[in-house]
Amino acid sequence: MKLTSFRCSIALLVSLLSSPLAMSAEHGASSPFLWKNATVYFLLTDRFNQQRSTAAADTPLPYGRKNDAAPLRGFMGGNLAGITAKIKDGYFDRLGVNAIWLTPPVEQIHGATDEGAGKTYGFHGYWAADFTAVDANLGTSDDMRELVNTAHAHGIRILLDIVMNHVGPATSMDAPWPSDWVRTEPVCTYKDIPTTVSCALVKGLPDIRTESDANVALPPALVAKWKAEGRYEQEMQELDAFFQRTGYPRAPRYYLMKWHTDWIRKYGIDGFRADTVKHVEPEVWKEFQQLASATFDTWKHDHPTQKLGDDPFYMTAEVYGYHIDQGQQFVMDGGSTINFYAHGFDSLINFGFKSDTHHDAETLFSHYSTQLAGALKNQSVLNYISSHDDMQPFDVDRQHAMDAGTKLLLSPGAAQIYYGDETARDIHVRGTEGDASLRSMMNWDELQTNATRHGVAIRDVLTHWQKLGQFRHDHVAIGAGVHQKLSDHPYTFQRTYSDAHISDKVVVALDLSTTTPNAISVAGVFVNGQIVRDHYSGQTAVVVDGTVTLQSQYPIALIAEEPQ
Repeated sequence: MKLTSFRCSIALLVSLLSSPLAMSAEHGASSPFLWKNATVYFLLTDRFNQQRSTAAADTPLPYGRKNDAAPLRGFMGGNLAGITAKIKDGYFDRLGVNAIWLTPPVEQIHGATDEGAGKTYGFHGYWAADFTAVDANLGTSDDMRELVNTAHAHGIRILLDIVMNHVGPATSMDAPWPSDWVRTEPVCTYKDIPTTVSCALVKGLPDIRTESDANVALPPALVAKWKAEGRYEQEMQELDAFFQRTGYPRAPRYYLMKWHTDWIRKYGIDGFRADTVKHVEPEVWKEFQQLASATFDTWKHDHPTQKLGDDPFYMTAEVYGYHIDQGQQFVMDGGSTINFYAHGFDSLINFGFKSDTHHDAETLFSHYSTQLAGALKNQSVLNYISSHDDMQPFDVDRQHAMDAGTKLLLSPGAAQIYYGDETARDIHVRGTEGDASLRSMMNWDELQTNATRHGVAIRDVLTHWQKLGQFRHDHVAIGAGVHQKLSDHPYTFQRTYSDAHISDKVVVALDLSTTTPNAISVAGVFVNGQIVRDHYSGQTAVVVDGTVTLQSQYPIALIAEEPQ
């Protein structure tokens, strides 16, 4: 798609479309929602936005943490209240987002590791010390509750990142977990399933004994912590009630299942993104999904005015290396296959999308539609172009930020926007090592000043993503429908979706002339005499002889029926 003409022409609408009311006027929380068409915004809480009014922001380094981390490897001030502020501001509404994926907000190890890249703290959320508490760097339980409630009020679901595979490493400030809870050896060699599952992911990262059915006592350090905080008796009463009700042994994985599902029970979390899935026995995930679903059903029953519809609890999996072409059979290390969809997951993160975006649009769209209508008819994938730990993202230098938005947000399947994809945030930061570069602070300052990246204004990039995101939000056919090409010149396609409750159809045209009228085929989708609207330019047109004629300064048209 030729997007160079956007640089000047799209700027004309920036001031008009920057208004929250203008951006949300054509869509709302009442639009039909399907997880297969979800637009999921993935952010690292510590790196997204800071709201100074919280205690966490006023005391930026609790637990004795120090400001001595290597570049981009320490806490930098983002917090839960900062996310809530952006929800209230309408940022996610204007982007068409209907789900936010939060990195684990659980209390992290207090100290830092010092391996290779320099001192590193658990700012990312994957080094848990206490699964039952909100990390004070991010906020409080009240902040978490307000975030979820505010998101729900905007029609946005919350996906919580959870870790069943490991806890945080021991440091000079953190006691090690007992050996009946975790192993630190052997380190995984990925030769087969045992050397992928029953092993430490990397050196020094304690692997939870999720295979064990042996009763274990609580870690002494956790007991001491809870007693110091005055909540030991309450936590023990809840654990006793949980094990009595379920009949589970007091084995490590069941403690974690209880602690993770408590986030559903307490706050109304709508789904989980499960980390390091292939490093846990598949049957554990199925068991966990059943418990999470039951907990969610109870929460919805008890909170009828706060729930967002009657959707079941949702789970998506990080199965490292999964590609949509594998369908339901993921090839594990050593050659064995596992169907993770049959073990509790509604979707898998599609690691292949970032490479597939190098294909032309029709090759990409038609192939994905075929896969999702075939082997994955009852499931879905979560596509992405960049993430927090993928060192080979699409467009690492952000030279094609608009094309990336077009490919991601118009592809069949669910879409994951990694924070800053929509603003061309710099993910190639000098002076950093490894994945730290991918985790820079959200570039609000560049958005404020309308800086440029490779000659394209940041606000122009955002406006492009917003228009695509809003259209996707309002039309489930984009991600969940069937794709069919209508024309090569200009490249035009339709998406249609129909079930017992929802019927939706759209036409999209790319590579349009920006100087002369375009005759766009809509035959078989819209009937002669019907009024349709291009949701990119805002124009309306009447269908004549199976076509609509649009003259626009933009090389893209997003066409849907205009309500009468």
